[in-house]
Amino acid sequence: MKRIAPRLPMIIILVAVGLIGIGTKLYRGRFETWFHLYAGGIVYEVFWIVLFGAIFARARPGRIAISVFVVTCALEFLQLYHPPVLEAIRSNFFGRALIGNGFDPWDFLYYVVGCTIGWVLCRATSPWRKPKRKQEIWG
Repeated sequence: MKRIAPRLPMIIILVAVGLIGIGTKLYRGRFETWFHLYAGGIVYEVFWIVLFGAIFARARPGRIAISVFVVTCALEFLQLYHPPVLEAIRSNFFGRALIGNGFDPWDFLYYVVGCTIGWVLCRATSPWRKPKRKQEIWG
């Protein structure tokens, strides 16, 4: 139980972000296209950063955020390619949600926004703390 308690805020955030992410894909209404294409990208980044922050509790949130950004940018470029194996993955909702199906350079902007939000949330809830410097006492 002690191992779960420090991660509980991250688990709560993950559930909320997961539901919001699904909601962005299912949303119908005003600004529907923006929600489907870009809000989902923001939520996608936040989800992965908080997930890896929960799994790798001792990792620095900044390193997690940068790693997620690099991987998702690589996935974005991968969307330029359509080999049969990737098309098979993209043939269902979860595959499209996971790896996407079309390159869009605007996604990089929303990845930065999502990584920033994810970093803030991860930093606020992470059990990782920067080591304190030794203070010299002048006497």
